[in-house]
Amino acid sequence: MTKFIWSLCIGLTTFMPTVKSQTPGHFSGTITDQQSLGIAGASVYLLNTNLGASTNEQGKFTISNVPPGRYTLNVSALGFATAHKSVTFTTENQELTIQLTTATNRLDEVTVSAQKVEEDPQKLPFSISTLSAKQVQDYRLWTSKDLTALIPNLYSASPGDGRNVTSIRGITTTSYDPTVATYIDGVNQFSLDTYIAQLLDIERIEILRGPQGTLYGRNAMGGVINIITKQPDNKTRGFVELNYGSFGQQRYSAGLRTPLVKNRLFLGVSALYGQQEGFYTNVFDQSKFDRSHYFMGNYYLKYLASPNWSLTLNVKHNSNRNRGSFPLASSTQDAFTDPFTVNQNAVGQLIDNIFNTSLSVNHSGKAFTFTSQTAYQSNYRYYDHPIDGDFSPIDGVTIVNDYGKKWNNVQVGTQEFRFTSPASSTSAFSWIAGTYAFYQDNPTKLGTHFGKNSDQLGAPFPFFTSINTNKGTSFGVALYGQGTYALNPKLKATLGLRYDYEHKKQSVLGEFQPDGDAAMVTRPDTSSTANFKAFSPKTSLSYQVTENHQVYATYSRGFRAGGITQLSSDPSQPPLYAYKPEYSNNFEIGLKNTFWNNRIRLNLAAFYTQVQDAQVPTLILPDAITITRNAGKLDSKGVEIEVQATPAKGLEIAYQAGYTDAKYGSLNLASNGEAVNLAGNRQIFTPDVTSMMALQYGYPLGGARQFRLIARGELYYVGKQYFDLTNLISQNGFGVINTRIGLSSRHAELFFWGRNLNNKTYIDYAYNFGAAHLGNPRTYGITLSSNF
Repeated sequence: MTKFIWSLCIGLTTFMPTVKSQTPGHFSGTITDQQSLGIAGASVYLLNTNLGASTNEQGKFTISNVPPGRYTLNVSALGFATAHKSVTFTTENQELTIQLTTATNRLDEVTVSAQKVEEDPQKLPFSISTLSAKQVQDYRLWTSKDLTALIPNLYSASPGDGRNVTSIRGITTTSYDPTVATYIDGVNQFSLDTYIAQLLDIERIEILRGPQGTLYGRNAMGGVINIITKQPDNKTRGFVELNYGSFGQQRYSAGLRTPLVKNRLFLGVSALYGQQEGFYTNVFDQSKFDRSHYFMGNYYLKYLASPNWSLTLNVKHNSNRNRGSFPLASSTQDAFTDPFTVNQNAVGQLIDNIFNTSLSVNHSGKAFTFTSQTAYQSNYRYYDHPIDGDFSPIDGVTIVNDYGKKWNNVQVGTQEFRFTSPASSTSAFSWIAGTYAFYQDNPTKLGTHFGKNSDQLGAPFPFFTSINTNKGTSFGVALYGQGTYALNPKLKATLGLRYDYEHKKQSVLGEFQPDGDAAMVTRPDTSSTANFKAFSPKTSLSYQVTENHQVYATYSRGFRAGGITQLSSDPSQPPLYAYKPEYSNNFEIGLKNTFWNNRIRLNLAAFYTQVQDAQVPTLILPDAITITRNAGKLDSKGVEIEVQATPAKGLEIAYQAGYTDAKYGSLNLASNGEAVNLAGNRQIFTPDVTSMMALQYGYPLGGARQFRLIARGELYYVGKQYFDLTNLISQNGFGVINTRIGLSSRHAELFFWGRNLNNKTYIDYAYNFGAAHLGNPRTYGITLSSNF
């Protein structure tokens, strides 16, 4: 299958004076520091175009073939803060000079592609958090799970197998169809299977909170995590990073970005290898339980066919091996009584191979900008030996899924065509329109083996395997459009609409296989189909009180696709059942502010979300089947605050906090053959409070290499949350302390770090039947990195 991706052109920093050309079609200028000395190697880029340049040793640059119009000019330089403002380009001669401020004196002004065009997040009428490349390093973010509490009202947890369950504002992922969509370099990580959690060579991370159905479609009810990696340009750049930590943690990464043909052909390569001895001990045989290693690669090839046309080929792969991938205690009580131990008699190694590849074609024209994004994703995931299904030392239940590459091998193809108003437009109206299509093939085969002690778990007799085979395919198409009109220089209105159609087909086959004998069919191969349609509108008003202060109000609708579920492995039950899509209506108001020459940023938001036809999954044991039904209505409301400041030279302060009150207005579940009404119960995987306070101070040591001594401390707090819909399994609020101290220069860093220094023991993830996974214990280590 052809394998392609869409790639975003990334601007890093911006500055916005009025610019006039030196000669028709060209303009040039100089990038300087506060002493008016030229900055070499600065990147200068016009957002939403293919036009850019790097400065020479004197800080001078020239950008050619620039049509007249209004742009946003981005300038980035190592060690300097970012800024952005609009640029008006005419045919009159004028030399441009841009002066940058050191990063210790000013906050970065970030550019995001949240609405699929590059723009200022402080001017967008919805909640969005951004993390720059520097912040990813400062917070020591290794996987997307590390975003927990760093972003207001975001919680991410893992049962231990490398897949993350993410919740934003009480809208939580409870099945393989996520409610928080993750995009990496413009490509939707379609499901939990094809999702790459490792973070490598990151340019920035954008977290959009609240439904994003109009532009992103299915499964973005809670929001979107948009991850952008660094792309090559005309300057050769690279990095190397080495990490050593307790519990045998090792993490090595390196990358190189360089022009192969200046102004034409560019190459980017980065790779990551990591391993750890594991946090858990299996007392069954006194072995390390969750030993793992992984390897990830990210490769770019970008071709500028002309100033208006670009093509980018991107390949990503992730190989994960984990011996003991479900380090679960049989109950939360056992998890706390004897932490970081398991007692399992069956241990297999997880073999997890993810492959993503894509091609993007981009055209910047006078009438519109056109982008084509084509992507292919696959995930082959299995266990080389049966793994423990009862999480105990008895020979009870084990799970088998190694039935060959034909099974448990998910494949997804996506295609998006997008048109937007031109980057040089001076119109009061901006717009975006497009179409999106996908196809998914998901064949799964899972066996549940009942051993000699399975009678203790309710099995009628031992020594047999119950095999469930599911063949699932789905395809969908969508049309969307959104426009923003400036009613006056301060007031803007946005209106958008998306239509999605999705078709799903699933077949199920049940088999009974006595040990040593051939399998016998207990449920004939039965198939079912279902169609789903959804309209996702969005509207907002924003008022720019001043250049640095905005107030906004937004309404948006989100949806999570419906599906087909198996009710049980009992042949007397109906084999398949279609459940409906889940819909939400979200209302949000907010304020965005910057103060003191961009040294303080303060954003506030309040939201109210109603969810209808909530999809409620339940894991059925010992069948090892998850069934899903539309069983409830959910109300979620809350507030959020984000503060960033550099009040003094070298001092950085960040504070993020969120409060969520998410309750079911109605929730009807079946228990022991009877209907139970759980109205008023709290949503799962949703802490009532999340907060993070970070303080960092850098003390200059001087010298030719401009070394700084940096000390950093972080306090995270996660409030009380529940892990089952009956609200019987919970985790009280807790806090963890992280720290980082070391030396930094423009081209090298040496840091000592510690995570969960107070060694807090807490439940990170628990199943509704009680099995629990703990959050990581206290860890510490050292990081050595270099960039050029």
